[in-house]
Amino acid sequence: MSQASPVPGFKEPGSNEHGLKEEVRDFWNADPCGSRYLGNRADFEAHARARYQLEPYIHEFAGFAQSGGQRVLEVGAGMGADYLEWLKAGAQATGVDLSNASLEQAKRRCEMAGYAPDLRVSDAEHLPFPSDTFDIVYSYGVMHHSPDTPQCIREAWRVLKPGGALRIMIYHHPSLTGFMLWLRYGFLRGKSLRQSVRDHLESPGTKSYTQEEARAMLQGFEQVEFRQAFSPGDLLLNEPSTRFQGLLYRIIWRLYPRFLIRMFGDKWGLFLLISARKPGAGLGTSQILSAPPRQHEQ
Repeated sequence: MSQASPVPGFKEPGSNEHGLKEEVRDFWNADPCGSRYLGNRADFEAHARARYQLEPYIHEFAGFAQSGGQRVLEVGAGMGADYLEWLKAGAQATGVDLSNASLEQAKRRCEMAGYAPDLRVSDAEHLPFPSDTFDIVYSYGVMHHSPDTPQCIREAWRVLKPGGALRIMIYHHPSLTGFMLWLRYGFLRGKSLRQSVRDHLESPGTKSYTQEEARAMLQGFEQVEFRQAFSPGDLLLNEPSTRFQGLLYRIIWRLYPRFLIRMFGDKWGLFLLISARKPGAGLGTSQILSAPPRQHEQ
């Protein structure tokens, strides 16, 4: 496999990668993704309803309905909205997440719906599964939070069966969300667009990628397809977080030109939806483990 060019935003080996990973875990333990839509602790239906109204493309992208009988691994199951959809469709689904607090919510969600979940606390960079195990590896908005995103993709490759499908969403660069964060936190402080995302979008160290950079991380996969989509944050459709509760922010939320952005701003969507496939029988495990290649911070 040829060596890809470096992609900005990766941690150099020997840097404080372990400490960053602990910060990421602590962030999501304190504030599980989507918890602002949970209402009371048992209102999982409200959480799922809000999720799929704000991001209606998830069902088509994930392919829940076609997964019956397949072995599925969800990397970053969070509070389990998508994970439950796999179970409902009849998939043999396993979910992993770095956040135990999120998985406790996911477990409760599934049990309330009458399912026995297979959920495990695990690091996406070091998955506790044999090679060639899963038909589908799905990870929605997770791998860009890891200190070593290419390692997450290598692990997805490793645990996929030959011919298996990878479906991931990572953050795109540039994006409207990134630009707004840059205006708020980076413009007057000399930060780049990427630095603003890394320091102020969700957990510490969040990364974003151009399509070319994402393709470099997917070397060794075939049938690679990209689709760009607006995030709720790009369109200010989501409820403002605790950082954005002032009067000025509420005015911005009300006056934001969503119609024009939908018409002309499609290349600035934050969400990069990626579908790919591990080549079928014919590649040995030793060849598989050599790709995608490791990449470091410029």
